[in-house]
Amino acid sequence: MIARLKDVAARAGVSVKTVSNVVNGYAFVTEENRRRVQEAIDHLGYVPNIGARNLRKGRTGFLTLAVPELVNPYFAELCGLVMSAAARHDWTVLIEQTGGVRDQEMTVINMAHRSLVDAIILSPIDLHPTDLAQAAAGTPLVLLGERALHAPAHHVAIDNVAAATAATRHLVDLGRRRIAAIGDQPGRHGTAALRRNGYLGALQAAGITPDPALTVRAEAYSRAEGAAAMRRLLDLPEPPDAVFCFNDLLAVGALSAARDRGLSVPGDLAVVGFDGVDEGNYTAPRLTTIAPDKAAIAEAAINLARAAVHDGAQDPQDIVTPFTLVVRESTVA
Repeated sequence: MIARLKDVAARAGVSVKTVSNVVNGYAFVTEENRRRVQEAIDHLGYVPNIGARNLRKGRTGFLTLAVPELVNPYFAELCGLVMSAAARHDWTVLIEQTGGVRDQEMTVINMAHRSLVDAIILSPIDLHPTDLAQAAAGTPLVLLGERALHAPAHHVAIDNVAAATAATRHLVDLGRRRIAAIGDQPGRHGTAALRRNGYLGALQAAGITPDPALTVRAEAYSRAEGAAAMRRLLDLPEPPDAVFCFNDLLAVGALSAARDRGLSVPGDLAVVGFDGVDEGNYTAPRLTTIAPDKAAIAEAAINLARAAVHDGAQDPQDIVTPFTLVVRESTVA
């Protein structure tokens, strides 16, 4: 039979309340009683009912983390960090994959079963500001990586404009002048637009007139899209001498296309990525990249969700986490 709290109390010769205090880690229990309770727990094989405990606390013990795609190493790494941060607060994370599609993102924030989770952490791609107008009234919502929405929800992100500016300025400082960008997504107001703004601003600040032919769109941030975009750039009458890719997978594809054309990197072409995923350590040459502090993003998101669950409604907070320009051999030999 499954041991119950009162079974442990009877064997230890203490009250049910004392057993509860030991199980929940409360300090006001004598060492003798704590020892007796622990021995009873070990003997009976008692396992606390986490679900019942959470219901008594007014929470479910689950939260939803929704990301565009799990095959993207950035989101895979971020999911692992969020899960680790959540576990420190006795939360189990339910992962949703939206594909970066507006309908799927709307389903996450309006899902019928959201009463089963304490909070939602969402990395949006295709949402509009009006989509989130009523989100703050329901389950606590934390948005990742998307400060352009100006929505009534908590935000955790790096400064994408400043990061893209730093990446482009690095290429300018190396003496590059025909600097391309891969990853534009016209019609979307999110991360791609912010990174494009940083790229264009850095060129203009350096006295370089942006060439529209050097800004190439990418429907998906994948290796294949990066390679295809790089081939289009190399077919131009005046190809670029550097390229800033809006994520690392695009940059990996760009490196592959450059290698197929017999170009030297960084001699003929300097390449910068964005996201700081581990794969960049193993490309040939190793990839220069903008590395967001993913651990800080995860910790901030969990802290915001935890505060909202425990303290109730709060004014939306906008937390900006740091990033680092990691210089490797794809730009500096």
